[in-house]
Amino acid sequence: MATYKSKPAKINRSAGDIFSRFSDMSRLQEILEQLPEEQRKQIGDVEFTKDSIRIVTPQVGEIGFKVKELVAPSKIVFTTESSPVPLTMQVNIRPDGEEASEVETVIDVEIPAIVRPIIGPQLQKAADKFGELISGLSL
Repeated sequence: MATYKSKPAKINRSAGDIFSRFSDMSRLQEILEQLPEEQRKQIGDVEFTKDSIRIVTPQVGEIGFKVKELVAPSKIVFTTESSPVPLTMQVNIRPDGEEASEVETVIDVEIPAIVRPIIGPQLQKAADKFGELISGLSL
């Protein structure tokens, strides 16, 4: 098992507010569609439904995530629906005062040690990008 963590992202919203946005992620799709086109291009091909996320990247292809566990207001765990390898992604939300939070994405993946140098940098980039995506959509 390999683990890849994003840099913590500071968001000017309470942990409860951020968590509540994940109770129905289709609301995130609405926010995504309202962003300026330049920002949407930076985020890439992402689609949210009530309880899932679909991300398409040139390096990996399509990866679908479904909500596996919700622990209010601190943790959301996703598992893959479609991925070449078993993978979970956890979003940790930590309060940072009353109206701010810190969000970190952790990806755990089962890949052989021999391919980690090849796949690892892409997974680290995915963890970082997902953290950025959450912070961008939470504003």
